[in-house]
Amino acid sequence: MAFTLPAYLMPEPERNAPHPPAQAVADGAEESADAESVRLMLCVKEGDVKAFEKLVELHQNAIIGTCARMLNNVDDAHDIAQMVFIRVWRSAPRYEPTAKFTTWLYTITRNLVFNETRRRSRRKEVSIEQENDDEPPKHFADHSVPGADENLSKAEFHDALDKAIESLPEKQRLAVILRGRQDLPYEEICTILKMSLPAVKSLLFRARTELRKHLATHLDEDVK
Repeated sequence: MAFTLPAYLMPEPERNAPHPPAQAVADGAEESADAESVRLMLCVKEGDVKAFEKLVELHQNAIIGTCARMLNNVDDAHDIAQMVFIRVWRSAPRYEPTAKFTTWLYTITRNLVFNETRRRSRRKEVSIEQENDDEPPKHFADHSVPGADENLSKAEFHDALDKAIESLPEKQRLAVILRGRQDLPYEEICTILKMSLPAVKSLLFRARTELRKHLATHLDEDVK
């Protein structure tokens, strides 16, 4: 069974045309949400614990989700997300709203996630024998259940997609996640990754090309 690449991993058209009304409404809502986050952070700067709790509530799912996709481990994602918000609290006295709040928040996330991925890369490689011993039982399709083959194929595809994203270099991986899953604008990703706009676009192009190669056997298209 063949699948199509998720829309957020497909090449994006150039967006030179004016925003349609629906996009303008979405942009307005995003600006309003960021203004609320800045307002809360300024309260946190004054020691307001309730404002901090509200800030965490607003952003924890996005941060945990980003960390989980970067690290492919839910427990580690929660640990890193907790460290992110601890750093937010500790940095509050020095906070100045010179950029979007999400840009500042994801920059902290980037630093901690990259530290974790580099720490992992320094670990001693687990032996093949240990990996095989620790593997969970393989799943087999129950052909007596209608749609079982299709459901298993979908699960295998999404597992392959997760592994393909995990195999990307850390900057490519984060750019794909921030652009595709968190829907951040290019300009914000540039600031978070400390890269120019052409460099970020090139980074995403290379990442998407690599993902298509990894997923060639699952896709409903020929990938060279």
